Parts: sequence; structure tokens; C-alpha cells
Amino acid sequence: MIIDTHVHFYDTERPEGLPWPESTNEILYRPSMPSRYKPLALPAGITGVIVEEASTWVEDNQWILDLAADEPLVKGFVGNLDPEDEAFEEHVNRFSANPIFRGIRVRTGRVFPYGSARIRDCLNLLAERNLSLDLIAGAATLEDLARLARDHSSLRIIINHTAGIAVDGNAPDPAWSAGMEAVSDFENVYCKLSGMVEKAGSEFAPTDVEFYRPTIDVLVRTLGVDRLVYSSNWTPCERVGPYELTLNIVREYFASMGDEVLEKILWKNSKAAYRWISRE
Repeated sequence: MIIDTHVHFYDTERPEGLPWPESTNEILYRPSMPSRYKPLALPAGITGVIVEEASTWVEDNQWILDLAADEPLVKGFVGNLDPEDEAFEEHVNRFSANPIFRGIRVRTGRVFPYGSARIRDCLNLLAERNLSLDLIAGAATLEDLARLARDHSSLRIIINHTAGIAVDGNAPDPAWSAGMEAVSDFENVYCKLSGMVEKAGSEFAPTDVEFYRPTIDVLVRTLGVDRLVYSSNWTPCERVGPYELTLNIVREYFASMGDEVLEKILWKNSKAAYRWISRE
């Protein structure tokens, strides 16, 4: 079993359009639906996905839930809702009535307001609903994230795309490594093994696992093998290589640790992080 925990489904041909991706992006701006994803993913062994909503339009959360109703490959959906929206609780209650809805991703275009009373109340609401929080983080914000994880110990927090680290084949930024050390103290924090190929700094990402090993080594040393989850970041990953590139890197890196560890990375940890549902 392999669960890809970060894919984007969207239809650039729908009449109302969409806010992301931009129409000028020739690689990403085309219909990216299950019908295009499955011929890439199923031969690689993918058995389920967690869909991540990139659109800031509230009703696009319902659009994905409607799509998922007839697509059992979708095991869970992480919606996109703004915690500073006065209707946040109303939206959470509405969408979480569907068991496919597993949490939210904060992608507002603003700096995440760590520590505000409003955010505290919204995150408590997520925890009460057994929902998770996906966040874009980086070296400059990981210590803030550590404090948030401490203050919301019952909220599962998933860092997207290896916290935005630039990968060059060498030891990663010490500030990033220190930040990962800071968040490692809190067992409610998970991290996605994605984004590395996009941050490799070249038009075509290297395929050799050794190029990525220093970065993954830090993640394993800090978070261990119980809080890392595989994800492809499809469709953005296609800008620098084939769909299966990140999966191949992850498989090769963790293969030497045995099947039990590899199963954790490829699907078991995602079950703990998202509490996704089994669907046939």
C-alpha cells in the first residue's frame, strides 16, 4: 500500500475558472484530474491519495468533496480555509460533516499569524473535530511552529514539503536543521517528504538518492521514522521530473531500513497523521 499525501486535482476548463495555477504556467495550467493522475500513479503502486486544496475559494472545498464521492482513490481531503475568516467555524462544521474531509491547509498568501487569540481558538476547534493542520513552514518560522505545537498538543500538524529547504547535495542550512530539532520535541508534528526535487535548483532534478541523503538524514535524525510521510506534490513535481521521482528517492533511501520502516513512510504514518478513511 502507498498513500500519496499531497496531490492537487483541478480543472482548468471549468466555466468559472480557478485561482491556481496561473494561466501563464504552461506546465501546470491544464486539467489535472484523476483521469490524468491514475495512469501515472497506479503503475507506481499508489493505492490512495490525500488531496490538498490550493484554491482559496471556499466553494472549491465542496468541489473536491463532490469529485471524491465517485473516486475511491481519494482517502482524504485537506481543505483550504482561512482561520481569520469570521465564518471559519461555520465552514469547518459544514465540510467536516463529510468523513473524507480530514483537515485544513492554511494558504492565505499572508504570514501565518502564530500566537494570535483568533488562531488559538480556530486550532482548538480543529483539534476538537479530530482534524489536522497542514502548514507551509521554513527555517525562519520553525521555532514559532514548535511553540504552536507545544500549545496545541492534541492537534496533528503536518509540515508541507520538508519545510521548504533548498537541496544542493550538501548538508542543509543549519538554521533549518535547528528548526527541525525544535519541532522534533513535539510528537504531534509530522513532515512530508516532498518538495525536495522542486527545490534542487535545476531545471531537471537529480535522480540519485545521494543528492538528497544529507537532507533526509536530518529529518530522520530529528523526527525519526514515525513522523515522516511520503508525498509527490503532484502536479508541481512535474516541473522538474517524472511523477515517480520522489517516490523512487524515498523508496531507495528507506529500503535499507527494512519493510516495516518503508511501510511506515509510504502509508502507515499518513494514517496516524490524517486519520484517513478506508474506501473501496
